[in-house]
Amino acid sequence: MAMADAHTRHLEGGDRARGWLRRELPPLLLTIALLVVARSSFANHYHVPSGSMEPTLLPGDRVVVDMSAYGLRVPFTAIELLARGEPLPGEVVLFRSPADGTRLIKRVVAVGGQRVALVDGRLRIDGQPIQPDGSADAERFGDRLVRLDLADGGGPDIAPFTIPDDMVLVLGDHRGRSADGRYFGLVPRQAFYGKALGVYWRRGEGPLWQRL
Repeated sequence: MAMADAHTRHLEGGDRARGWLRRELPPLLLTIALLVVARSSFANHYHVPSGSMEPTLLPGDRVVVDMSAYGLRVPFTAIELLARGEPLPGEVVLFRSPADGTRLIKRVVAVGGQRVALVDGRLRIDGQPIQPDGSADAERFGDRLVRLDLADGGGPDIAPFTIPDDMVLVLGDHRGRSADGRYFGLVPRQAFYGKALGVYWRRGEGPLWQRL
């Protein structure tokens, strides 16, 4: 009799478990799917691997990225559903390297139609220097002031040329130690994943918020 009762309880427990799975598993899977889609289409984070963007970004920084800043795409593809903004000079961006497809983070310094030159790590846009008066280690993009690291020199120069339409030049803020557009060339607009909004975690400091 006791064995029969135990067997009955076992069957009832199995029925309850299957009932729970039927009720709870579909919405759970749907929630996970929506989170994956949201992460790939709207917001994500990036772990900075090197010092090429110092002093703005440090190795180990974790950065929030707006994946919808330049358009909405079918998740995990390059198919664009809705175009939004364009990468603008001064923005820190996440993009696919034209050289090997690696996901990189750099700063947009010039876009289609602008004439650009770089000498000793310092930019000239449309024939004009963009360094604030009295500051050789900073650049101004509109109302955005960018600090540079020129401790290792300026890296390779760029002879004056005009950026073609739908192409973008990206550089690192650490001009002497950045494998950027001087090495892999211009980046097509379609290669941009999103815009970096701010640093939310820094090694040795923990949580913080540093807007980019």
